[in-house]
Amino acid sequence: MTCYSTVESPLGTVLLTSDGTALTGLYFQGQRHSPQPGPGWVQRDDLPVFARAQTWLAAYFAGRPLAIDLPLAPHGTPFQRTVWQQIAGIPKGETITYAELARRSGNAAAVRAAGAATGRNPISLLIPCHRVVGSDGSLTGYAGGLERKRRLLALEAGSATAPEPGATVRTGRFAEA
Repeated sequence: MTCYSTVESPLGTVLLTSDGTALTGLYFQGQRHSPQPGPGWVQRDDLPVFARAQTWLAAYFAGRPLAIDLPLAPHGTPFQRTVWQQIAGIPKGETITYAELARRSGNAAAVRAAGAATGRNPISLLIPCHRVVGSDGSLTGYAGGLERKRRLLALEAGSATAPEPGATVRTGRFAEA
């Protein structure tokens, strides 16, 4: 069973999905590869993980330093999960290239595969795939649209500060599949 909820953001409606415990998806409306609620899906606006995700999103879009303290359970192949782990470690306000992402994922020659895995990232923003750019620094390949990618990077450039003192930043940790 897939649980879901929606929330409005400055960049459009966001679909949140969960297995009941962990966040399994965060998709912008119109995002490539975004699932749609269907049979077997249950709207559960009351799930604690959705409340925490909404709090995180509100703080993120307000430009406030914050910690990622949500259980994440993205579903994908072992290679995709490795790529998403690397993306999760890209600090706010920084970008890396697809080539660097492939290298960090253990196969420098797998640039296209790393790009494809990035495009299939099911948990946008929390696994910040908008921070991956072309080899020349150009904005390429964002499933949520290049205008959203540009706006997200601009937002982060204006608020790229360290988390509040004492905050715990958890990145790169996913629940076991």
